[in-house]
Amino acid sequence: MKRTKVIDALKRTDFGSDITVMGWVRSKRGSKGIFFIALNDGSTIKNIQIVGEDQHFDEAMVKLITTGACIRVNGVLVESPAAGQASEVQAKEIEVLGACDSTYPMQKKGQSFEYMRQHAHMRLRTNTFGAVMRIRHNMAMAIHTYFHEHGFFYFHTPLITASDCEGAGNMFQVTTKNLYDLKKDENGQITYDDDFFGTQTALTVSGQLEGELGATALGQIYTFGPTFRAENSNTPRHLAEFWMIEPEMAFYDKQDLMDLEEDFIKYCVRWALDHCQDDLAFLNQMIDKTLIERLESVLKEDFVRLPYTEGIRILQEAIRNGRKFEFPCNWGDDLASEHERYLVEEHFKRPVIMTDYPKEIKAFYMKLNEDGKTMQGTDVLFPSIGEIIGGSVREESLDKLMAEIQRRQMDTTTLEWYLDTRRWGTCPHAGFGLGFERLILFVTGMQNIRDVIPFPRTPKNAAF
Repeated sequence: MKRTKVIDALKRTDFGSDITVMGWVRSKRGSKGIFFIALNDGSTIKNIQIVGEDQHFDEAMVKLITTGACIRVNGVLVESPAAGQASEVQAKEIEVLGACDSTYPMQKKGQSFEYMRQHAHMRLRTNTFGAVMRIRHNMAMAIHTYFHEHGFFYFHTPLITASDCEGAGNMFQVTTKNLYDLKKDENGQITYDDDFFGTQTALTVSGQLEGELGATALGQIYTFGPTFRAENSNTPRHLAEFWMIEPEMAFYDKQDLMDLEEDFIKYCVRWALDHCQDDLAFLNQMIDKTLIERLESVLKEDFVRLPYTEGIRILQEAIRNGRKFEFPCNWGDDLASEHERYLVEEHFKRPVIMTDYPKEIKAFYMKLNEDGKTMQGTDVLFPSIGEIIGGSVREESLDKLMAEIQRRQMDTTTLEWYLDTRRWGTCPHAGFGLGFERLILFVTGMQNIRDVIPFPRTPKNAAF
C-alpha cells in the first residue's frame, strides 16, 4: 500500500480505511498489554499515534521500537478518543526499517542547543529543528514567490570571484596550488599564473556587484545563494557560510528602495503566519512566548524612516537620561546592535529604516548625498535582531564613484568590469542585502544563528 504522509494522515476522516505510515519513533509507552507509539516523518510538527496490542506482535520486534527507530506501520485509520488528536492508527503490521540503540544522541528531552550543535546531523530529527527547517523552506518559497510576482528575475551570480565587494578582505581563497611549494616572484609575492584561474580568486562575500550588471540589463533582478566571510567572529549573529538575498533594481531612488524593503519583509512575515501556523505555535510555546505577537506587530504599523543623524540625537538624549550602553554612539560611529535594538524596541516600538549614514562607515558604491558627508544607505532594523537588511542607492556617476574609490585607496584592477556599468549607459539604481539566517532568526524566535542553518560553518568548525 502507498505510504501516507503523517501531515495528510492527520487530516483524513475516512475512518475504517487501511493506511500505511512510515517515520521515526518519537516515543513509545505501554499500558495493560497495549503500546502507544508517537510517530513523526518530518512532514509536520505533529505526531500520529500508533496503537498496538502486544498479543498481536512479536515481543522481540516490539523491543526494537525505541526512540529514533524507523518503522513502517500498516493499519486502520480510526477516530482517536484522546484529546488533542482527531485520528490514530490501529496497527495490524509493524516492520522495523532501522533499529536505534541507546547510543542515539537525541534520546533525551531537554538537551541544550550547544549539545545538539555537536550532533548537528541528528538534531534535525528533533521537534525544534524540524520546525525551524520547515519554516526555513517556507521563507525560501516566500522570497521566490514575492520577487516572481513583482517582475524580478532570479539571477545567478558567481561563488568564485576575483573581486572583493565589501573591500574588507575577509575572504576564503580558492586555489589548486600546492600550498607546500608556492611559486613566488622576485619580491617574494605569490604568483598565480600557474593557478587554475590564472589569478588570485576567493569565495564571494556578496553577489551585489554582479547583480548590478543584471539590473542594468534586465531591470530588476534578485540573487539568492550562499556567501562566505572569513571573519573570526564567535558570536550568536555570525556565520562563515550563510545565504543572502540581494535584489538590484534599475531606476529606483531612495524612496522606492525603502518602500520595497518594507513591503518585502512584511510579505515574508505574513507568509510565515499564513503557512507555518503549527510550527510557529510550537516555537511560541517552547522557545519564545512572544514570537507570534512580535511577528504580528511587524505587520500592523508602517516602519519608521529615520535619518542616522536623528537616530544619534535620540540615543544621546537617552544616555543623558540615564540609559547605559556598552559601546559609544557619537556621530560617525557605526551603531552597535544594542543601539539599533533600543531605537526599535524601546523608543519607537516598531521597525526602523535608518538612512543617510556617514560615508566613512559605509561601502564605496553608495550614492553620496549633496552634503558630501553622508550616503544614501537604507538599513532596516528589527526587534530582537538589530539590522536585518542593509541597502542603499548605488552611485551611478563614474566620476563620483572613482573619486570615492581613490579616496579609499582601493585597487581597481579587478573592478574595471564593474566600472563599465557607469561608463556605458549608466542609470539610477538601488539594492539591498538580506541575510537569510537573520530572517529565520526573527521568524522562529531562535537566539543563535547556528541553530537556523542545517550545518553551521564557524571558526574551527566545519563538521558534517
